[in-house]
Amino acid sequence: MHFIDLAAQYKHLKVRIDKRIQDVLDHGQYIMGPEVKELETKLADYVGVKHAITCANGTDALTLALMALDIGEGDAVFVPTFTFFASAESVAYAKATPVFVDSDADTFNICPVDLEKRIKTVIFEGKLNLKAIMAVDLFGLPANYPEIQKLADKYNLKIIEDAAQGFGGEINGQRAGSFGDIATTSFFPAKPLGCYGDGGAIFTNNDEYAGLLRSYRVHGKGEDKYDNVRIGVNSRLDTIQAAILLEKLAEFPRELINRKKVAANYQDKLGGKFSTPQVPEGYVSSWAQYTLVSENRFEKMAEYKERNVPTVIYYATCMHQQTAFKDSGYQVGDFPIAEMFAKQVFSLPMHPYMSGLEVLENDQK
Repeated sequence: MHFIDLAAQYKHLKVRIDKRIQDVLDHGQYIMGPEVKELETKLADYVGVKHAITCANGTDALTLALMALDIGEGDAVFVPTFTFFASAESVAYAKATPVFVDSDADTFNICPVDLEKRIKTVIFEGKLNLKAIMAVDLFGLPANYPEIQKLADKYNLKIIEDAAQGFGGEINGQRAGSFGDIATTSFFPAKPLGCYGDGGAIFTNNDEYAGLLRSYRVHGKGEDKYDNVRIGVNSRLDTIQAAILLEKLAEFPRELINRKKVAANYQDKLGGKFSTPQVPEGYVSSWAQYTLVSENRFEKMAEYKERNVPTVIYYATCMHQQTAFKDSGYQVGDFPIAEMFAKQVFSLPMHPYMSGLEVLENDQK
């Protein structure tokens, strides 16, 4: 059994993907070829925004978003402590300061109540400029953007949505990737919408930001590619990856339906045994992961291993506990919910080419 079965997905889409790749091999435009523009148009249509700008990977997408918002030294960016390292890393790389925020006990996502507490602390200390909130759509569920937007408006903060895991999720019909000022995603193969290598994208309705992002991703170019009007980076999506993503995006709505069925099977059988993921009313999860909470995590993982069911921990170490941020001044107990999750969560296999019953049948043995 595979935790994420990319081979099954490829088998299902093989004829379509192979043709797309052959088309690229035939025309030979391997960097920023026509499939890249086609993908950007279709991504923007799917998400429901004016602009989608592809790039080399999801971490670059976050870095480019910070660049477009002119975030740098002396600026505070509020980031959940319970998430993948890239979120806080991109802030630190921009020489800004990641200010960590605890998790919501029901959703795994950034807690709006603790967020306001951290904002007030930064204001009281007076050392940093309030600049942005980087919310992460963890495990497939969009963060609480209605409440986050209220805080952003109240304290004049920008919002960056990290929708790498939440792509395909919704709040009241609005899709992940369309919240805040700028949103990002990753096309890492294990994401809900992934390619066969690295890739990423940035989404926005702001024309000025879109123009900056298109410039920054290609060495800060101006109207002519040899007229560099600002310092940028080299972060372009390979055409072959765009070609693959076009066929995966076409199949994506059906895959989301299958992911939901897997999650429903899990919930039906495991709801009485574990603390299982909850989807608030009006929300849709893309089920990037199916994550359980258990005080006996390693014992349960060992039981699944004996039945040939793989499990993975996302995430065993919070951001404020990472060695790279050891001098940030945080103490054990500062983020009780996130720290509890780090000690107790583990995830079961989740992909659209399984029923979920495979795992559950093994669970009964």
